[in-house]
Amino acid sequence: MICVDELGPESAKSFRGRECVCLATGADTPAPRATQEIDDGRRGSGFSFGAFRPATGDALTASYERRTTANFVDFLDRVERWLPPEAGRVYAILDNLSTHRAPDVLRLSLAYPRWEFVFQPKYAAYLNLIEPWWTILRSLALKGRRFETWGQICAAIQAATAYWNARKHPFVWGRRRRHRPRRKPGIALATNMPPT
Repeated sequence: MICVDELGPESAKSFRGRECVCLATGADTPAPRATQEIDDGRRGSGFSFGAFRPATGDALTASYERRTTANFVDFLDRVERWLPPEAGRVYAILDNLSTHRAPDVLRLSLAYPRWEFVFQPKYAAYLNLIEPWWTILRSLALKGRRFETWGQICAAIQAATAYWNARKHPFVWGRRRRHRPRRKPGIALATNMPPT
């Protein structure tokens, strides 16, 4: 199973980060509000197509200047070469975008008989596991950085994908498990309490 979708349109601009800007001021002077330079982001934009295998955590991304059927078919050809040949059946999870349902894309399934397209229901983006992975990729590649050209964004996305693939892990749908500290025994576990 692979999850396929596109990220974008993303434009070359400043992306907000998490860290606050602290200025050195006197002890009695309050810190000024944090500001960010106005950036309209009109320096080039495009789309990044992505394929994600939740069972292994592998990811593949490719950037294009436009979201067209030809670009999507080209990306699916890359995905076919990227997938291991021993994979018997490939289930591609897609949303109902018109680019994904175009006749050229459906003809691709005739060229690659092991492929089967599974379209998720409308308004159910959470069923495609690439959506939470896009959030991770945005934080790795874009957050807190300023880009002057679309090429810089493409390079950052490729570097973030390579970083992810070097540290990949299987992706499980659902809530993230967090460590909870052990609770101290409460009054119910006290043995020396007098009966009431």
